Amino acid sequence: MQLHEARVVLTGASGGIGLAIASALCASGARVLAVARHQEALEPLLERYPLHLCWIGADLTVPGDRHKVLAAAEAIGGINLLVNAAGVNHFAMLEQLDDSEINAMLAVNISAPICLTKLLLPMLKQAESAMVVNVGSTYGSIGYPGYASYCASKFALRGFSEALRRELADTRISVLYVAPRATHTGMNSPAAQALNDALKANVDDPQTVASAVIRAIAGDRRDLYLGWPERFFVRLNSLLPHLVDRGLRKQLPLIRRLSQKPDNESLKP
Repeated sequence: MQLHEARVVLTGASGGIGLAIASALCASGARVLAVARHQEALEPLLERYPLHLCWIGADLTVPGDRHKVLAAAEAIGGINLLVNAAGVNHFAMLEQLDDSEINAMLAVNISAPICLTKLLLPMLKQAESAMVVNVGSTYGSIGYPGYASYCASKFALRGFSEALRRELADTRISVLYVAPRATHTGMNSPAAQALNDALKANVDDPQTVASAVIRAIAGDRRDLYLGWPERFFVRLNSLLPHLVDRGLRKQLPLIRRLSQKPDNESLKP
């Protein structure tokens, strides 16, 4: 895809990865409709790229707000790129989560992107070529303790991406699934950051993720898994899951201890 010809709906545009993707798209000459509940984080970009960026406030779990996005996309003359980057997570053992927290996570991470994609597909089909980008996670391929509900939502997003790609195989719409590893964002909780620190996990900055996503869009890729050894562990988990089981079991005492800390809500890729 030629990025300077892209007309984009980008969800989660005020978050760490979403904001970095918005900046990279605008710098590439794309016209971006940034979807986020709040505008404040986007204000510097709106001032820098007044001809390329506009904002619409929306809660994508609400059908009426999804239709607001559709109307805004129609108002800019249609789109040829949809980037589903909105996501939310809680680092906690499953029994620590309220049903409302689980349902909210599933609504944002999987129901909203599926429903928004369905709503925008007729418009995408009108373009000469188009793409749907779903921002998932390494945890969409590896089940990780302390992230059971989050993993469930990202496994679902990966399956949705694969099925949608095959469903649209005879159209001009391609589907890209992106799986970042741990990423520095302002919404990471102290408990989640403490776990990454204790495990000496590799953590990317949002700009690194955004640059990789932009290259993948421009290169018409079908999937993008970021980071080594994370890509290796994704492969290992698919071939020899019992080895990963044993490795993660050793981490359980640490994960349980850190998940007990207060204020353990986090937003991760």
